[in-house]
Amino acid sequence: MNAIAASYHDRVNVLQGTRAFASSPFDRPEWFELLASDTRPLVAMASDGDTLAAMALTETQGRIEPLRNWYSFTWRQLAPEGAEGDRLLASIARDLRSRSHRVTLWPVPDEDGSASRLVKAFRGAGWQVRREQCDHNHVLRVAGRSFADYWASRPGRMRTTLKRKAKKVEVQLLTHFDAAAWEAYQAIYSESWKPEEGTPDLLRRFAAEEGAAGRIRLAVARHDGEPVAAQFWTVENGVAYIHKLAHLEARKTLSAGTTLSAALFEHVIDIDGVEFVDFGTGNDRYKADWMEEVRPRFRIDCLDPLQPAAWPPLAKRTISALGARLASKGAES
Repeated sequence: MNAIAASYHDRVNVLQGTRAFASSPFDRPEWFELLASDTRPLVAMASDGDTLAAMALTETQGRIEPLRNWYSFTWRQLAPEGAEGDRLLASIARDLRSRSHRVTLWPVPDEDGSASRLVKAFRGAGWQVRREQCDHNHVLRVAGRSFADYWASRPGRMRTTLKRKAKKVEVQLLTHFDAAAWEAYQAIYSESWKPEEGTPDLLRRFAAEEGAAGRIRLAVARHDGEPVAAQFWTVENGVAYIHKLAHLEARKTLSAGTTLSAALFEHVIDIDGVEFVDFGTGNDRYKADWMEEVRPRFRIDCLDPLQPAAWPPLAKRTISALGARLASKGAES
């Protein structure tokens, strides 16, 4: 067994060797390259001969956090499955104690075992670890259905809305990046109910890259020639990702968003043949109308008990846990 070598890097090009571990758009080296244009990266790596593992991180206000932003559906480790990958992750976790007293990772999935692997790695390396749910992920498992089968199972009010309103708008659905359509999306978004975009230039670059790779699904609904709703999806590895959607509040009676969503669902199910549709993070009520499962997303907060800077948050965590236990006992009595 070779000795493990740990290293740190402020350039994300070192992640090219982790491409095989990418299971979503938010694991790819290209995604981290986009993020690095706005945030200084700290890439922690461990290697054992030809085997490599990494965590794409950043240092913020005295702690280490994921290299991510609000467009990221997930963040996870980049490591091979199995004992060798776990050994490399544990090595990274041990070495990170030399960089900070606190590592906080989110939003980590666990349907693939990522959260459990990370908790095991950091606890084994001597960190005091707290894992808690921080978000929700609504998904649809297509399970071999056609769009017609899927649509027949939707709530009656949705099907009635589409039947009544679909002819009021014209739908343009693109499988390549189009600057004019993107400008329409941005204009609609700025007048929608959505909060202000954090880094719109980054999202545009991501959309353009996804378009060049043939993964984009960009749709705009127009009423009498006026763009009134827009959505940005991508498709890869049998999964459709719903990144952004918006409609003009002044035109919400058209229900253009419903018409646009139905058109995109039909395309990704019947034409792209996806197995899953992923609605990202958030527990908005309308997502339950379109999706059928909810998966948790976790925050993993790691504190090093040997470092004095970690003692105040450790004490706060202990008091919080004690209060929760006392409250639970009081409710049972």
